[in-house]
Amino acid sequence: MGPRPEAEKLVERVLSPCRGELEPLICKGWWEEQCLILHGLGPTGDAAELIAKYEGDTVKMLWECVSRKTVQWLRSLDFGFFELDCLLIHGSTVGVGEELTPETPPIQMLDRLSRMQANNMFCGRSGLTFQYQMQTGSITTELSTLDNQVFPQIVTVSPRQVIGVGNVGRTAGQATYTFYNPGTNQVEFKTVYYGNSKGFQSKHKSIKSKSRIFHS
Repeated sequence: MGPRPEAEKLVERVLSPCRGELEPLICKGWWEEQCLILHGLGPTGDAAELIAKYEGDTVKMLWECVSRKTVQWLRSLDFGFFELDCLLIHGSTVGVGEELTPETPPIQMLDRLSRMQANNMFCGRSGLTFQYQMQTGSITTELSTLDNQVFPQIVTVSPRQVIGVGNVGRTAGQATYTFYNPGTNQVEFKTVYYGNSKGFQSKHKSIKSKSRIFHS
């Protein structure tokens, strides 16, 4: 949800699935957090990050397009969802604003995964579709004290991955999304083409995943 006139209609549609549709699980994203901050309900007292990224008109529109009733609903949203060994989150385990991409350093990816003990982390903040894999290995860390004592520690890394799930709306008429099979641990990316007058089309096109392997 962002600073758009359709924001209220989007929330209404999500909260009122049609017969036969699955009830969606919704986690808090960057725009939702910024909206809460504007209303004095966020983790900080001012919207400095929002103002730094966007002009005043965008801030004004976000304030005007989201009703007070919806703001109260935003407060109830979860930070993320943990199912089996999978974590679904907007940004990262550090915060909703962090963008993980195929260029994120391996040690940073490992830290984000380790914070929640997830083997598979799905995130959408970057808007990209990618598969970032870490294979079995080990990392040696050392802690030095003031009296020059060194305490080495070996951390074993098990196979894990971070998946960028894509986005809807960043490219006009195109949406990307992700299929995941927990039984086989396979990831597949899809693209849906749509138009304002026709709605979603049934044509699907597979897109090549971007992957990065980390060997230690």
